[in-house]
Amino acid sequence: MVVCICNAIRESDVRAAARQGCATPCQVHQALGRPPKCGKCAAFARTIIDEERAVA
Repeated sequence: MVVCICNAIRESDVRAAARQGCATPCQVHQALGRPPKCGKCAAFARTIIDEERAVA
């Protein structure tokens, strides 16, 4: 599933970044080398990050 339409970031990308230590959507964008744009993905990305951090 695509999380960030502006940067074509998929759910699997966000999960992988969270497992590697990213704690915020901005950190995920940085880790993937893509600048945050509109911000509409932030809430969904945060949910995914929180899920991954809860499992770890």
